[in-house]
Amino acid sequence: MAWNWSYPLDFYQFQNENCCNHWGIENKLHWVLDIAFAEDLSRVRQGYAAENLAVIRHLVLNLLRQDKRSKLGIENKRLRCGWDAKYRSQMLNGITSLC
Repeated sequence: MAWNWSYPLDFYQFQNENCCNHWGIENKLHWVLDIAFAEDLSRVRQGYAAENLAVIRHLVLNLLRQDKRSKLGIENKRLRCGWDAKYRSQMLNGITSLC
């Protein structure tokens, strides 16, 4: 009976793809949340506050990513929302498109 070498190669290919998928999520979501929202520095620990703030951060991140008019990065868009009431209202009007 001959050895079937395709199984180990398929396994390593599968493992490599999963590793790349994991780092894609890390780079597209967690890193952005940490840089733009300083999520790792958050000191919120009581009750459901941390989970509630995480949901709000994800919602805001999705709103900011939908804005194609501005060439700013996510962090600068977030700061602009704090400084510019007109820009903030435009972003908040995008909430209906997420529902």
